[in-house]
Amino acid sequence: MSSEVGRTDIAAAFRELGAQPGDILLFHSSLKSMGHVDGGPQTVIDGALDAVAPGGTVAVPTLWYNGKPLERREEDFDLNNSPAWNGLVAETMRQDPRAVRSNHFSHSVSAIGPRAAELADSHGAGRRFPSPWSETAFAEVSPWSKLYQFNALYAFIGCTMNSCTMKHWIESRYAAGLLDRLPEAERDRCRKQLAYERQKAPWCFFDGRAMHRRLAAQGLIRTARLGEAPVFAFRTRPMVDAALRELARDPEKWFSPAFLEWRKTILDLIH
Repeated sequence: MSSEVGRTDIAAAFRELGAQPGDILLFHSSLKSMGHVDGGPQTVIDGALDAVAPGGTVAVPTLWYNGKPLERREEDFDLNNSPAWNGLVAETMRQDPRAVRSNHFSHSVSAIGPRAAELADSHGAGRRFPSPWSETAFAEVSPWSKLYQFNALYAFIGCTMNSCTMKHWIESRYAAGLLDRLPEAERDRCRKQLAYERQKAPWCFFDGRAMHRRLAAQGLIRTARLGEAPVFAFRTRPMVDAALRELARDPEKWFSPAFLEWRKTILDLIH
């Protein structure tokens, strides 16, 4: 018999993970993982808001680009109408009249609360950073950068860290850190040897599950249960800093041979 999950259960689980009044909370979720949720995806959103009340803000990735460049072109993205492909909770959040959505075709975030507009504003402004999707997805001004700046609580319901979008922000900073060490004349050429504008090429993807184990061993992850689902969370800033240290310490453990070959090319040019 499946578990019955209500709004108070959701709020309690997020508080057990560390949510506090006035917090910024972003979460990934699998609705079916919890069992039966009374009220469906709207209950999940409202329970999350209860967990950070009063004064808190809740955010969910509302991703439109689905990895098919011929099917979903950047210029076809409609901020108000393009649906989120990453689950029913995300699509319900996007449609919530209280929500503010960041204007980005591949990595938008929708948020509700006092800091929602601040979180979503000017997605893609400031310095651009490399990513396989676009140079604006994880720009200096983006919800993902702001999650780091605000040290948001970053949570998962019934899914693994392989679904962690912040993982790609980390990858973008790792790649940028190598490119920044090159003479300026070499940077653009070497950047375009990596995955670029949705074209397949080497990239510094790493295993989220393995990183989860490393971070848990360092005491950075809190866990709980919500109905039938395992849930966990971390504070964004210490997680990102620890993950970048792990990647720098042992790149051969984390990256593909193709990316390691590119990295060697970069290091040879630097030296």
